[in-house]
Amino acid sequence: MSEAAIRAWQRMHELVFERYDRRKEVVDTLGMSFVKTKALRRLAKRPMTMRELADELLTDRPYATVLVDDLEQRGLVERSVHPEDRRSKIVSPTPAGREVAATASAILGRPPASLLALPEEDLAVLERILSRVVDD
Repeated sequence: MSEAAIRAWQRMHELVFERYDRRKEVVDTLGMSFVKTKALRRLAKRPMTMRELADELLTDRPYATVLVDDLEQRGLVERSVHPEDRRSKIVSPTPAGREVAATASAILGRPPASLLALPEEDLAVLERILSRVVDD
């Protein structure tokens, strides 16, 4: 295993999860747990069945149901009958849910000042390298 790869991974982890972890800000701003926000952001990308949502969140279906129940009570999602399988429900965000998901995404997507301070050339190189890693 490459020592340089290990060091690079450790630095990326430190940057994202230790120095500039925005999850607490999301929780404080939206007044709900991060996992509920994560579920809502996934649903904002595309409506899903409860099974699909549980798989996306790497959790079991009963817990996904608890999350969706809470999001539904907050008026952020709604359930409807699946058009191809009447036994299944599709969970979709409401307009308010899309707005909350967008707020969370904006907070999570805000680069730290140290990154914004880098020269454009460095940012372009960094983006090119990370694109190769992400798109692998």
